[in-house]
Amino acid sequence: MNILCIGGGPAGLYFALLMKQQNPAHRVTVVERNRPFDTFGWGVVLSDQTLDNLRAADAPSAALIGDAFNHWDDIEVFFKGRSVRSSGHGFCGIGRKRLLNILQDRCLAVGVELVFETDVADDQALAAQYDADLVIASDGLNSRIRTRYAATYQPDIDLRQCRFVWLGTHKKLDAFTFAFEQTEHGWFQAHAYQFDADTSTFIIETPEAVWKAHGLDAMEQPEAIAFCEKLFAKYLDGNALISNATHLRGSANWIRFPRVICNTWVHREAIQGKRVPIVLMGDAAHTAHFSIGSGTKLALEDAIDLANEFATGLPNGMPMDEILTHYEARRSVEVLKIQNAARNSTEWFENVNRYTGMEVEQFAYSLLTRSQRISHENLRLRDAAWLEGYEAWLAGGKAAVPPMLTPFTLKGVTLKNRIVVSPMATYSAVDGVPQDFHLVHLGARALGGAALVMVEMTSPTPEGRITPACTGLWNDAQQAAFTRIVNFVHGSSTAKIGLQLGHSGPKGSTRVGWEGTDEPLPDGNWPLLAASALAYGEQNQAPIAMTRADMDGMTAAFVASAQRAVACGFDWLELHCAHGYLLASFISPITNQRTDEYGGSIDNRCRYPLEVLAAVRAVWPADKPLSVRISAHDWAPGGTTPDDAVQIARLFQAAGADLIDVSSGQTTRAAKPVYGRMYQTPFADRIRNEVGIATMAVGAITEADHANSIIAAGRADLCAIARPHLADPAWTLHAAAQLSPVAAAHTDWPVQYTSGRDQMLREISKQKQIAALAAQALSATKNRASEEEG
Repeated sequence: MNILCIGGGPAGLYFALLMKQQNPAHRVTVVERNRPFDTFGWGVVLSDQTLDNLRAADAPSAALIGDAFNHWDDIEVFFKGRSVRSSGHGFCGIGRKRLLNILQDRCLAVGVELVFETDVADDQALAAQYDADLVIASDGLNSRIRTRYAATYQPDIDLRQCRFVWLGTHKKLDAFTFAFEQTEHGWFQAHAYQFDADTSTFIIETPEAVWKAHGLDAMEQPEAIAFCEKLFAKYLDGNALISNATHLRGSANWIRFPRVICNTWVHREAIQGKRVPIVLMGDAAHTAHFSIGSGTKLALEDAIDLANEFATGLPNGMPMDEILTHYEARRSVEVLKIQNAARNSTEWFENVNRYTGMEVEQFAYSLLTRSQRISHENLRLRDAAWLEGYEAWLAGGKAAVPPMLTPFTLKGVTLKNRIVVSPMATYSAVDGVPQDFHLVHLGARALGGAALVMVEMTSPTPEGRITPACTGLWNDAQQAAFTRIVNFVHGSSTAKIGLQLGHSGPKGSTRVGWEGTDEPLPDGNWPLLAASALAYGEQNQAPIAMTRADMDGMTAAFVASAQRAVACGFDWLELHCAHGYLLASFISPITNQRTDEYGGSIDNRCRYPLEVLAAVRAVWPADKPLSVRISAHDWAPGGTTPDDAVQIARLFQAAGADLIDVSSGQTTRAAKPVYGRMYQTPFADRIRNEVGIATMAVGAITEADHANSIIAAGRADLCAIARPHLADPAWTLHAAAQLSPVAAAHTDWPVQYTSGRDQMLREISKQKQIAALAAQALSATKNRASEEEG
């Protein structure tokens, strides 16, 4: 093949090298606009894993790169006059210029043609000149080729909120250094690391509003660098900060990071009678924020993956289009994983002020786990001694305990750990009355180690049920049945039990879950109420918009149910204001189109739910927690956003909520959530640390490692877990045993583990028997346990 790489960065050079090495008969050309030794930026960072990938792809260049690397294991975080240092992270730093020179030399050694000082204005003309069969568009972040064929690539470019400048210094750093400095206008942070014998990269970043407040937007480079030297003087030890972009005037070297995502990476163009693929690679195709150091990694691994696809496909006669389709399908998933992690990391640094109320110990932990790629147990693998010290600090200076097993007190209720059995609709009630199924279902999970077991959404009125088989609390029979369950939990376990109180609103009068989720009943439907007369879906009936009289009557019904909950002995009450149900239908602009004082602004839309909360708060005991579940994101155009959720949480906090249970979605059938592990946790994190109220995280939290990371980082105070508790009622107890039998002894389980692991294992055996009974109950009811939320 004739292969043309436009752009001589890491992606273009490395792909050229690998393809020429793969088949010397290929004619491979790299065209670069700069001279061989011109490059901007300072050092780049690769992980030990990426270096292993380079060794497998091309051992000679990997050896040269490895010899040029400055390697370190430590990360040190400086914050509010103190520092935390942890080890085992495994990073390598190399000068960008040195990396490119190694790849250039290696390309020349295998016969790649390198053409410098050629600015490509017309890729088609150049492709014709070299009779290209394949064009690699590796022309960087500001790719002309991507712009030219934007209709095919469909790029989404998001300029992020911070300004950053890429500087260098001769201050030698023995750890990857994160330094945070507060000014009268806000926070600045430095990302710094040594990449050769006498030079370190020193990236300085701050929110644009802070940058402008200091007048940096109006400063020339020397003045701005002097400002930064003064701000970070304690870390420089008299060394200067250096720019290698002195050709830029004014503040042009301070940029906003552009996050690039392309819908597709391959465009095909007819050139001299051939259908030539033009393939985006590296920064032209995608970017990942420098805070996870993955831009160069992605570029090199793009090259490796595409070269591997050719190595497999060409000898087997696979057409080039099929090879490229395989490459894009596989590689785009891997890139998306990195970009999702980079998004989390980017947002953490954009919102440093959110976490500045933390002590340096937790601040550093939050920083290290910001991308959600590094988990609690992964940190243990890196630096067990440091993590054990942090666990002891988090436990108040006591023996180190996994974070999910630390107690939590809210109002007058102390939970023995941080794990909650999420409320799950089981569709097993008769006339709203909970049955023996509920006793087994909830009782088994109370015995299984969770600190708090939540009853499924329970309606204050018959018409407020989701289905005819949902629970209610409006009469004495229901109250008696719930009292029986509460008494069992209190008498046979150390768990607490809570009731989630809610009205289905426009999503009511539907079939049980296994007959069709949110599908209307075939007959016997009852009238529905909502904020506005908008049906949940085309097949659902339209609700009646609530009048003032309807609101008064419904508030009274909520109060009466809350009073019955008090009489039942529940420890915790939660008001369901999420997922498009009645109270949520007021909050979301998608479902609230009222023009009176209950519509319009967020304050108005929250007015009625806040009235209900205040009325319930008045009858609910002051020493017992009252939480509110909200949908922090509707995942639909025109719906509630995470910014709105912060304001909504503040309103509920002011009205008497003690904790916000942070969920999302299910407001509209048009919602398109972006799923992933712990995908809703960032919403809980933001509300907890911006509003200053306790939160419960929920949604795809499936492992103890997830829960430990969430609690340790201060992203939430509790973790609500659903599906794992369906599969294993004793999930918490089993997780505790796997984490640490000694730690589990401190969590006050049904049996005190005074004789160590053997006694714990006996208790686990007992719990397995209970789990088996629960499984039989589930089977007997045709797997009736399905989630209302998860």
